[in-house]
Amino acid sequence: MKRQIPGLHLNQRGVENKLEGLFLVRVDRASYRWHPQKPFVEIRFVVLEPKSFENRFFSGRLYCTERALWKLNGFLRDFGYDAQLLKDDQVDEKALRNLRGVVRTSCTTLNGRAYQNLDAFAPEADWEALECTSLARTDGQGGCDGL
Repeated sequence: MKRQIPGLHLNQRGVENKLEGLFLVRVDRASYRWHPQKPFVEIRFVVLEPKSFENRFFSGRLYCTERALWKLNGFLRDFGYDAQLLKDDQVDEKALRNLRGVVRTSCTTLNGRAYQNLDAFAPEADWEALECTSLARTDGQGGCDGL
């Protein structure tokens, strides 16, 4: 059976979610994904600042391999994750919800697929200082973000 779905051919979701720059965000949801070589935590963020991007969302991955744990650890510390859970080497998906912080993002295209990179993190308290030195951008051009 064939069904007509208007707009199916448009890749609007991918265009909508390509955010590059520095953003104050809130974790909307997180889920651990097992993979034999590269397990990861997939995180969906909601943009809080700058106001021009408010309520837009994007997702990214933080890998749980031995070589990539430094980045996951930095994210958890900067976003104010529970210190006891971190000390016990535990990631609670529910405890990640609603954590807030600053993230610098970029987009990469590999084999025709677009990926959102989570390049750097900072605590929410640093947003005002970082915002003054960097403007969020979506065109992928510009100078250093200072993060």
